[in-house]
Amino acid sequence: MKTIKGPAVFLAQFVDGKAPFNSLEGMCQWAADLGYKGIQIPTWESFLIDLDKAAESKDYCDELKGTINSYGLEITELSTHLQGQLVAVHPAYDSMFDAFAPDAVKNNPKARTQWAIETVKKAATASKHLGLNAHATFSGALLWHTMHPWPQRPAGLVEMGFEELAKRWMPILNHFDEQGVDVCYEVHPGEDIHDGDTFERFLAATGNHKRVNILYDPSHFVLQQLDYIEYIDHYHQFIKAFHVKDSEFNPTGKKGAFGGYNDWGNRAGRYRSLGDGQIDFKTIFSKLTQYGCDVWAVMEWECCIKSPEQGAREGAKFIQDHIIEATQKTFDDFAGKATDKDELRSILGIND
Repeated sequence: MKTIKGPAVFLAQFVDGKAPFNSLEGMCQWAADLGYKGIQIPTWESFLIDLDKAAESKDYCDELKGTINSYGLEITELSTHLQGQLVAVHPAYDSMFDAFAPDAVKNNPKARTQWAIETVKKAATASKHLGLNAHATFSGALLWHTMHPWPQRPAGLVEMGFEELAKRWMPILNHFDEQGVDVCYEVHPGEDIHDGDTFERFLAATGNHKRVNILYDPSHFVLQQLDYIEYIDHYHQFIKAFHVKDSEFNPTGKKGAFGGYNDWGNRAGRYRSLGDGQIDFKTIFSKLTQYGCDVWAVMEWECCIKSPEQGAREGAKFIQDHIIEATQKTFDDFAGKATDKDELRSILGIND
């Protein structure tokens, strides 16, 4: 068993043009004042980290780490969710996902893909320079538009899709392996890795690459009505990162898992601030602790009702209250006694 680290916070949803959310120092002070002990850094926000410098210079990383440590905080992981998304984009989504790319590669899917691959590889090197052993990202998707099998999927389509996805990720995974860092794919709707079966398909397509791991976020499983507790039983050895995010699913006679093209506030499944949804975090923290998952509990705040300021204030305490200090002793040790083999044989009734 292992005690989960935390509380920590993913900074992405709190970035703003106004202080304190527009500078590294401001966000560090804000997080520390709320009781957080770690921050997950979105690498597309250049005021938080210069990814090019971080990949090139250990000295820069030492300075960055020192600044963050001076506030009593640690870096939990770097995130390339947006860049990882661009490793694999179906043409139907080109114009929308171009928003994640620099101007130099917009309207050029091939160049955009190569830029994404090289950028995520830079994050691997930066992670090593920062002394991190896990990285958070998205897989991207080539098959998502066929998620519902209508029209009927041609034979071999799914297999080819995962072969291509693995082909694009293999150079990245190999580079992460060279740096000693695990790639943690957030299992998420819209990605080709969005549940257990698709994770296994991707893992197999990479030849069971040892750097293929999971960022576990139960909120996404509630929205697809997947058993998020049993998921831990199946995949705990792959869970190397953890987003603590709440959600709820309230189907009606008008809408269910597909959402009816509604905005977040009117969907049956929607994300909620910690404690306001339906997720059984007591059991989740117990399972992850019992299995010895070496993870930070990182709040990812997304809610269609509550303000981010209130969500952040409540989130630190919520996580702290759920962290379990893993026991180092057996509760009934007081009733035990020293034994030897002769006594064990006697207890078993073995007399010869």
